[in-house]
Amino acid sequence: MRLRNLLLAVACSGLASGALAHGTETHAAPPALALSDQVTALPWKLGGAFELVDQTGAPRTQTDPDGRMQLVFFGYANCPGICSAALPMMADAAELLERRGITVSPVLITIDPVLDTVETMGPALAKISTDLVGLTGDREALSEAYDAFQIDFEKIMDDPEYGPIYAHSSHIFLLDQAGKVLTLLPPVLPPEQVADIVMKYAGS
Repeated sequence: MRLRNLLLAVACSGLASGALAHGTETHAAPPALALSDQVTALPWKLGGAFELVDQTGAPRTQTDPDGRMQLVFFGYANCPGICSAALPMMADAAELLERRGITVSPVLITIDPVLDTVETMGPALAKISTDLVGLTGDREALSEAYDAFQIDFEKIMDDPEYGPIYAHSSHIFLLDQAGKVLTLLPPVLPPEQVADIVMKYAGS
């Protein structure tokens, strides 16, 4: 059973405005949700190996090369909707965690390798944060990542301004340094709450 039966799959459709900022973009701070304070293992197997390339063309697997925990989101760099809320939130959470002495890599794995190439991902992500890592690859390599993380998405239309628009799974994966999935996070959490959750797993 795919995770979209457990977590909301949303269409990219304009969600960002407000207070948190990266570059020239501003983003609203969402309200905190009531989540458990306990660190628990996932009740099902999720995640696995992949071999992709980042926006510099360097090869990258599920293991972070700098030994960092990772916040991983599947979407696309030019998405006008949930991605434009999730990616800045991830970058803000990573900044907060760095101030607390914990380094985390915010990572986007594309669902559209035609749109998100090595050449195009870097500039698009840099508009949000220079700390964001973008991963792409050929269809076969990406399919392995989608299967491992149980990612579903569907193209729903071609927008004259933004191009392809997808409905796609919107959760964020917290991975340890070796690429093991520790938990799932809703993309609507404020960065402060995400940072608090990551710290609990970092200390467990």
